[in-house]
Amino acid sequence: MTRLSVNVNKVALLRNSRNLGIPSVLRAATLALDAGAHGITVHPRPDARHIRPDDVHQLASLLRGRPDAEFNIEGNPFEPPLMALAQAVRPQQCTLVPDTPGAFTSDHGWDLARDGVRLQPVVAALKALGIRVSLFMDADPATMAAAAATGADRVELYTEPYAAAFGTADEQAMIARYAAASRSAQAAGLGVNAGHDLNRDNLPRFLGAVSGIAEVSIGHALVADALESGLTETVREYLRVMGERK
Repeated sequence: MTRLSVNVNKVALLRNSRNLGIPSVLRAATLALDAGAHGITVHPRPDARHIRPDDVHQLASLLRGRPDAEFNIEGNPFEPPLMALAQAVRPQQCTLVPDTPGAFTSDHGWDLARDGVRLQPVVAALKALGIRVSLFMDADPATMAAAAATGADRVELYTEPYAAAFGTADEQAMIARYAAASRSAQAAGLGVNAGHDLNRDNLPRFLGAVSGIAEVSIGHALVADALESGLTETVREYLRVMGERK
């Protein structure tokens, strides 16, 4: 079964709008895990507009007491604070994302013709710490061999284009591209994750058509749904729909 990692960035964003410490990122992560989530994802950025370094340390402490759950830290390895945090807390997985410091959100995968060689020592350093490495990639089957050549263990397919095409005339062609990218990644020896703009509606069809997805990371939609249904029930609902392969 595909594993669900809950991204708690948006909980931190809301907390940071006041100086009251609520909502608690640690409490949100605890509720998600208690409801059945398989892991927690954070994406600390240089401006600390949501997740802060102390959140990463507190979440790492929480997850050390939950050996069946995984901690996934995302970010650009060439910008602070990703590498320092990874070295300090040793998460199970680091997802390397080519964000610029002021990026509104992640919006493209790595250009490995430009950055592949540069990534190789970064990947090696993380793997030497015992950390699984995933590269954030566009759904281009032709690039998966280059992703494997960096030494990465997995790719995370950037799914916003699929989400934008969902329910339109372009959906079938788009999902076929993701299915081909997943097959190409697996043929190159890579595991496959997916994330960005996945939600309760588009997730079952994606998982039904794209084989081999090990993990999905979901934050914005899940937190938005939790405002209406509560975090515990929302995580349970996502787990339920993940079993509905359409």
